[in-house]
Amino acid sequence: MTPSPLVDLRNQQFMLNDVFDLPALLRLPAFAEHGEDAVAAVLDAAHALAAEVFLPQAAEADREEPRFVDGEVLLPASTREVTRAYAEGGFNAAAAPVDHGGLGLPYTVALAADGLFMGANTAAAGYGLLTRGAAHLLLAHGSPEQIRRYAEPLLAGRFFGTMCLSEPQAGSSLGDIRTRAIPQADGSYRLEGQKMWISSGEHTLGETIIHLVLARIEGAPAGTRGISLFAVPRNHIGADGQVGERNDVQLAGLNHKLGQRGIVNTVLKFGERGACVAELVGQPQQGLAAMFHMMNEARIGVGIGAIMLAYRGYLYALQYARERLQGRPVDNRDPESKPVAIIEHADVRRLLLRQRALVEGGYALCLYAASLVDLKAHAVNESERSEAGRLLDLLTPIVKGWCSEFGVQASDHAIQVLGGYGYTREYPVEQLWRDNRLNPIHEGTNGIQAIDLLSRKAMAEQGAALRLLGQRIEATLGEAAMYPDWIEATVVLRVLTQKVGVTAASVASRMQRGEAGLALANASHYLHAAGHAVVGWLWLKQALVAQKKLDAGQGDADFLRGKLQTCRYFLKQELPTAMHAIGLVAGFEDSFFAMRGEWF
Repeated sequence: MTPSPLVDLRNQQFMLNDVFDLPALLRLPAFAEHGEDAVAAVLDAAHALAAEVFLPQAAEADREEPRFVDGEVLLPASTREVTRAYAEGGFNAAAAPVDHGGLGLPYTVALAADGLFMGANTAAAGYGLLTRGAAHLLLAHGSPEQIRRYAEPLLAGRFFGTMCLSEPQAGSSLGDIRTRAIPQADGSYRLEGQKMWISSGEHTLGETIIHLVLARIEGAPAGTRGISLFAVPRNHIGADGQVGERNDVQLAGLNHKLGQRGIVNTVLKFGERGACVAELVGQPQQGLAAMFHMMNEARIGVGIGAIMLAYRGYLYALQYARERLQGRPVDNRDPESKPVAIIEHADVRRLLLRQRALVEGGYALCLYAASLVDLKAHAVNESERSEAGRLLDLLTPIVKGWCSEFGVQASDHAIQVLGGYGYTREYPVEQLWRDNRLNPIHEGTNGIQAIDLLSRKAMAEQGAALRLLGQRIEATLGEAAMYPDWIEATVVLRVLTQKVGVTAASVASRMQRGEAGLALANASHYLHAAGHAVVGWLWLKQALVAQKKLDAGQGDADFLRGKLQTCRYFLKQELPTAMHAIGLVAGFEDSFFAMRGEWF
């Protein structure tokens, strides 16, 4: 198998087929028309497109970032070619229903394909992924007319989509948005306001752009419960689906970013001339709930994007470490001896092993979450659908927060392996780090994800999802007990999992006593601990599969032994850091909370 610059293809197949049993997923009635060979062909096509079209364009788009000239956004011509190839390949509509022009693939397959595009060129991939997310939201919450006029052209690649939440004065505090919607006699609305940090907000890559905008209808209550969702096309769309004159949506400026420069990021003004026509999506004052359909999909997308950028950096660093000759083993004092490849130095192997542990652990987490999306929607048994939904709600902030936090750390290690070369623009790892650094920020900062996890998701239904997760981890620990060599290594995982559950209950008790500020002050440490528990469990699942294949004489022995060793590393060296983190949460350590602003 020819090595890929984007992913270890052995690992992709191992994860999908052996760990998460994609063949069983394909046997569900919803996916009965998709055979294993057809799915393999889709992933092969995605890999070829990502490696041959997306990857070569990434550096160019980074150098020639979008420019605002005479009121228009100028992009490299190659951006149009890349986004057109993505749409023509059917990837806009990969997971959409067939009756709306989609391919009807499992979300698990679509996410695995997305990861290839995002690792190759995360900026270019963003245009298509935002468009798909907008289409999926409209399929779930839009009217039949909105689906026909907006969602289906989005899936076809004719239109592009955005999500418009943040505003300059509000940032992530959506309850403070000021964009207002004024009802009209014909049932439409006129929008007035400004939105900030809108990716893909203005360009000419398609016929038009459909903005999904959060706003407050005049007279609606303050806070998040008064927010509604609107579809605002950049150009008016006639009843016949034809694109007409421009709507009152104006580009006010561009944001110039550290990374992900290839996707335009905008400031937009709605209704500057009082003529911004908008359509309500769903029910009034239910906009945030509807937008979460797109946001949660985007958060899983951020997770896989962060991991795949780090994965590409890991593979590059691994190849470099095998080829770069420098220095001698510490026990070799002969200055005349030949230098060795730097992979022979223990500290370089430390950096590489941690990268592998983080990226392949995060990859497993993302694919597991994707399988829950499929099971929540399509499992035959109602209890299985319900359990998948509970686990998905719990894991979504972990997917976004853990993968982006530790994906950036893995990208940082790739630079370190290359040393001074890694810090220069002649090598790709510095761009991969810059592109990855946005991921802990957008689609809800990691601090917000941590608070959401601890204060809402972990406590939902008196901790039902955490108990369910604990049961699944315990089942895997029971299976591991059949192998004596694994018993000692798994002790910390069992204790950590128990502490994650007990601590959530303790925090809930403090919150009920009116001490929410102190109780949630260490929420980021809780996300670290919970994320490590889940990833540790998924590493153990991988190790058990690898051990069985080795015992049966199946598969690539070196790859499988590498799985076992990486799992041991994660359990022995990474999980103890999470034990410290959960201890800080459980002990209500107050360094952050007690610190006063004037003391800085």
